[in-house]
Amino acid sequence: MRMSKGLFPTLKEAPKEAKIVSHKLMIRAGLMRKLASGIYTYLPLGYRVIRKIENIIREEMNKTGAQEVLLPTLSPQELWEESGRWEVYGPELMRIKDRHNRLFGLGPTHEEVITDLARREVKSYRQLPLTLYQIQTKFRDEIRPRFGMMRAREFHMKDAYSFDRNEKDLEKNYKKMYQTYQNIFDRCGLKYKAVEADTGPIGGDVSHEFMVLAKTGEDQIVYCKKCGYAANVNRAEYHRSPVTGHQSSVKEKPLKKVKTPGMKSVEEVTGFLKCKPKDLVKTLIYKVDGKPIAILIRGDHGVNERRLEKLLKAKEILLADEKTIEKVTSASLGFSGPVGLKIKIIADSDVASMKNMISGANEKDYHLININIDRDFKVDRILDIRSVIPEDLCPKCKTKLTFSRGIEVGHVFKLGTKYSQVLKATFLDEKGKEKPMIMGCYGIGLDRIMAASIEQNHDENGIIWPLSIAPYQVLVLIVNNQDKRQIKIAEKVYNSLEKEGIEILLDDRDLRAGAKFKDADLMGIPLRITIGNKAIKGNKIEIKIRKNNKVHEIDKKDLIPKIRSLREM
Repeated sequence: MRMSKGLFPTLKEAPKEAKIVSHKLMIRAGLMRKLASGIYTYLPLGYRVIRKIENIIREEMNKTGAQEVLLPTLSPQELWEESGRWEVYGPELMRIKDRHNRLFGLGPTHEEVITDLARREVKSYRQLPLTLYQIQTKFRDEIRPRFGMMRAREFHMKDAYSFDRNEKDLEKNYKKMYQTYQNIFDRCGLKYKAVEADTGPIGGDVSHEFMVLAKTGEDQIVYCKKCGYAANVNRAEYHRSPVTGHQSSVKEKPLKKVKTPGMKSVEEVTGFLKCKPKDLVKTLIYKVDGKPIAILIRGDHGVNERRLEKLLKAKEILLADEKTIEKVTSASLGFSGPVGLKIKIIADSDVASMKNMISGANEKDYHLININIDRDFKVDRILDIRSVIPEDLCPKCKTKLTFSRGIEVGHVFKLGTKYSQVLKATFLDEKGKEKPMIMGCYGIGLDRIMAASIEQNHDENGIIWPLSIAPYQVLVLIVNNQDKRQIKIAEKVYNSLEKEGIEILLDDRDLRAGAKFKDADLMGIPLRITIGNKAIKGNKIEIKIRKNNKVHEIDKKDLIPKIRSLREM
């Protein structure tokens, strides 16, 4: 491709709303342009990367025996109501009406649609196992689209679904897809970790996320360097030390009420009372399926809401609004406490072991000190509901856990019968008995792979593409576009490499050499061939490796063998 004949717009500065490296560089390097909030147009350079990723995914999926399909983007309201997710999925599901006033959802995911297909077409155990996949545009009405393609409202996704006769066969399929995902991310040149994860609105019992390690990652993960345990912070377990047992030997002190004018946060209260956050208990009012419940958590801990939701078997858990808090506690936000509350109280296990705690007094500008369970208030349940913290130890080998940021690029789920049961996707087994299909679900975000790759592979000058997903493998740059001798050599090089099947870009634009060099680094093409005066006077051609900025000066006759060897590195 000749740059003078194509669309390759680069920018010196990124737009103000671009906050992370990948978003900035994808705009500056001319990979994409914003159309509306969370909606982007891919330009030729960016779309070539997407197609590279797509091809890697397709090749690896096909190796497993999975078959590619293409499901409708629109799915009727009735199908989502049948699964129970029309309301559960929430406002992220984009909904539209046709001219007959019928409601449809714009697919954020396709469990309902694929299960409907299976229940119509699969009748016998002889048709199982079956794995179908698609690569398609998805839509999610994000409340706050940000970070470019990391959290967009329209994006590209590969989603696959397996159908099996039993749990044993699902386990085989799950392991096969797990390995396939590793193959895909390895080929894309990513550094990643597979972590235990929460299943979220997709559902199921077991899931793993594939996280690309990056400082800008939205998700926090924890892992053990010794035994390899890894999990999303929402799913992470930790070793509970015996030291946190009930402090029966500590003497209970008299309850006191102290004035704390305007002190609402943990930092403000502990600073004012000259104590530590671990001495304070936070009383958080939640609405659990619409009913207010008080959750007690240590001052330096946070509530793991996903774990709480599961332990309570709740459909919805939300922090209560200020109006509800005032009604329940008779005090404004920041002064809630368990003493005197008339609602259900759930305490975290660490709170249950505390003595002489500090809490809000359920009265504006006042706190209580030396409160104790059983003497001053009762708890209805004690649950392990706090989030993991940096001081925690690995649940498997008791080594200190390591925290990191990650970008989710893939997710695999064991769905079981969550969808097949309610949608009646059944088959007849060897004995003629009707059974629900056992399902798995496997998703990959193509746009996220691209963005995550940039987050891991860049420098102050621009993108550094891995060869496997680079839009072009080689860039031929003409230093002086007015020198016909340089143009002639560049054309010869361009044509010879193109005949070799090498993906090549020729920068034949009539621009200053400095601008071309800057664009070359910005766009991140792995190999740059510079055609300048050395090519004329000494038959020398300069090859620069973008990854390490090393320059190789070779004879023109050695060009093709050298490019071949560099591509294989």
